[in-house]
Amino acid sequence: MTQLMVNGQTREVDADPDTPLLYVLRDDLELHAAKYGCGLGQCGSCTVIVDGEAALSCVTPLLLVEGRSITTLEGLGTAEDPGPMQQAFIEEQAAQCGYCIAGMMMRAQALLQKNPDASDAEIREALEPHLCRCGTHMRILKAVHRAAGLMRAASAAPAKGAA
Repeated sequence: MTQLMVNGQTREVDADPDTPLLYVLRDDLELHAAKYGCGLGQCGSCTVIVDGEAALSCVTPLLLVEGRSITTLEGLGTAEDPGPMQQAFIEEQAAQCGYCIAGMMMRAQALLQKNPDASDAEIREALEPHLCRCGTHMRILKAVHRAAGLMRAASAAPAKGAA
């Protein structure tokens, strides 16, 4: 059995240590936001965050993530209560087919956690590994900037329940 910390919860899985993280997330933990695209780490559809860094889960074996913090898109928020990144992509209508968007949001989330004031050039560079054929690139850029603003506003707001 392998223990994983996924979206803040400890989960146990019975999988071969060489199994790609993507398969464990989708098949064993039923977290389907990370997509199987190319299986070679070339399209970015499978991107998750591991210890604050964007990681391609289709080429990351399970043995490399045991004991590390893994965040998937499901860990950013829910349909009822979307996180800032998800809310920004909704508001900017940045998804068209949606296949690459979860991976882009995760890579953008990792970027903004390190650099909340990322420039257009820094966002473009961070998202460069992702393949997207739909043509919503300008909306994606606007959504990442909007997410940065929402994240700043959320961190400046008093905690819920605080007096």
